[in-house]
Amino acid sequence: MIVAPLPENETERLIELRRFEVLDTLPEQAYDDITYLASKISDTPIALVSLVDEKRQWFKSRVGLDAEETPRDMAFCAHAILDPESVMVVPDAELDERFSDNPLVVGDPTVRFYAGVPLVTEAGNALGTLCVIDRVPRELSADQERALQALSRQVMAQLDLRRLVADLEEAVLTRDSYQEQLERYQRRLEDSLASVTEQSITDPLTGLKNRRALVDRLEEEMARADRFEAPLSMLMIDVDHFKAYNDAYGHAAGDSALASVATLIKNQCRVPDFAARYGGEEFAVMLPNTDAAGAVVLAQRFRQAVETATWHGHPLTISIGVATRTGATPDELLEAADRAMYQAKREGRNRVIAAPAT
Repeated sequence: MIVAPLPENETERLIELRRFEVLDTLPEQAYDDITYLASKISDTPIALVSLVDEKRQWFKSRVGLDAEETPRDMAFCAHAILDPESVMVVPDAELDERFSDNPLVVGDPTVRFYAGVPLVTEAGNALGTLCVIDRVPRELSADQERALQALSRQVMAQLDLRRLVADLEEAVLTRDSYQEQLERYQRRLEDSLASVTEQSITDPLTGLKNRRALVDRLEEEMARADRFEAPLSMLMIDVDHFKAYNDAYGHAAGDSALASVATLIKNQCRVPDFAARYGGEEFAVMLPNTDAAGAVVLAQRFRQAVETATWHGHPLTISIGVATRTGATPDELLEAADRAMYQAKREGRNRVIAAPAT
């Protein structure tokens, strides 16, 4: 195990850390919300807000870990704070000489993957990290890494709010002014956190919700459909011959085409419908309170909207699979719609195929 050296600004860093007066404080919902989002965004069982003092790393917030602190000599975060400008990613700790024999790797909690985003003050001091941990080797996508960086800024915003409160108290502001300042900063933090949450479930290219948002919403709609004995249908949509379109006109034109398809789909949706980019050139639309016959009618509207639109180079079409559930699980409903979509492609594309009731 290689113990991390002290940062060059260690004295200044520790002084600023103490100024926040956050060490050994009780849990707070604002930090716990951020670690919860970090865990979900990165799909890891463990997420932490870790602060590094002279001898330990202490966790202001933690998901999936019982320990409140660990010795600094063992801390991955002690290495991460050495480079405040970068995200430290350890894909497999057993293959990294710094950590291969670390007690946190060879013993509980058996860390294999680690990613830590330094929590950096305006003065450039890294107080600790927002980190995510898994017990199996893995990588982060570029979008997951950007989302963790955005969340780390929200942790610092919360810490700055804490220090602002302390400064306001020291200045003995009047109660009204004090309360007004707190509420204004809290609203800004809540708005920022809401924005990060929305970004984590939105596809950046098309503006539609992403696959994870669809799956979460589908579980809710399944429960509602069961409760009220209401029909529920799902459309799986694939852009026909999209690879050939990309090869002929380039990825920029392909991205523009996908965004246009998404807009056409969204414009045909009713208020309760839920459209999402499922992946690549695939889209999905959930249709609450819609039986099989109604779902086919709506699917034909989507297909016709794309077929009759104006396209660069040559027209685009879509193939659509329709599935309507009676007692299926969310996965079974999605799989049935997906199978019907591939049948539509096999039968010539630019058509709608309805699956048997699931």
